[in-house]
Amino acid sequence: MSIQDIVRGKRQWRAHMARVQALPPDYRIVYKEMQKYLFKVGPVGLPDGDPLAGIVDFFEEGAATGKGVLELIGDDVAAFCDGLVEKAR
Repeated sequence: MSIQDIVRGKRQWRAHMARVQALPPDYRIVYKEMQKYLFKVGPVGLPDGDPLAGIVDFFEEGAATGKGVLELIGDDVAAFCDGLVEKAR
């Protein structure tokens, strides 16, 4: 991994987190909990790439339609994350 790869990765992460910060507060809270859960429990190197980017896309669409975050994912955040990991395998 070169220095350029590291810098590119940091830029992508900062852009990703800027998108997260633009979400409504309830979406941000749930996203951060999902992020913690996936960092602890989720497998490394999913074949479909980073599920967090897909979550932000999904949340942005939900927020644009005016739905609450729990309307999108349900009450059990961990079960939703487990479902994402299973689908990605």
